[in-house]
Amino acid sequence: MFEQTFKNIDDVLWKEAGCSSELDYTEQTSWILFLKYLDDLEQERAMKAELRDQHYDFIIDGKHQWSQWAAPKKADGSFDHDTALTGDDLIEYVDSELFPYLKGFRLRATGPDTIEYKIGEIFGEIKNKFRSGYSLRDALELMDSLRFRSQKEKHELSHLYEAKIRNMGNAGRNGGEYYTPRPLIRAMIQVIKPKLGERIYDGACGSAGFLCEAHDYLRHGEKGGELTTSQLKTLQTKTFYGKEKKSLAYVIR
Repeated sequence: MFEQTFKNIDDVLWKEAGCSSELDYTEQTSWILFLKYLDDLEQERAMKAELRDQHYDFIIDGKHQWSQWAAPKKADGSFDHDTALTGDDLIEYVDSELFPYLKGFRLRATGPDTIEYKIGEIFGEIKNKFRSGYSLRDALELMDSLRFRSQKEKHELSHLYEAKIRNMGNAGRNGGEYYTPRPLIRAMIQVIKPKLGERIYDGACGSAGFLCEAHDYLRHGEKGGELTTSQLKTLQTKTFYGKEKKSLAYVIR
């Protein structure tokens, strides 16, 4: 499901004047994928809250939620083409309303560790390169067909996305700076042998391959032992630090 959808989105982007390489394809697919994934996550949290008879405050407000602008539905669940933005109207909304709104999360967030701040960071750096609202509409409808609610689905997405980043690294120009082969990363980590409690910093982290592999190394350990709750908190909040100046890396992380 994911593989064919990504191929179909690449076909749409191939015809898009604003995108000219695998790097552009990955960047534009990524911001759409991020918003769809975030919407699925919020819907799942809202459902769990409802089952507990609790209220859930959505991160994205009603007007800018995926179901309002990207994939409006009729009462029977079918796509509502009558109310869906397309053409110049869609590009105008994304460039003039959606991206500025998402960028503003950086200023409204309570701290840098919040998801709100991360949303602001991503959309403060990236740009919409679609120039045809009809192409963007096609890409949105393809992305809306995906679901990210089971572990199997998330694993498949992770596997295919890794392949997409690898293809980007082989695309020429500056693509190689975003992808280092996993065997090379793992060999370097085996030589360094980081320890829990140390800080791990990557000053040009790109798509964060080194940090992800270092996390797996520390999370599972050489002997595969389980970490305590305190150790997990240290691993998740006080271990990994990275810096990257390129906008593409923000969204593909």
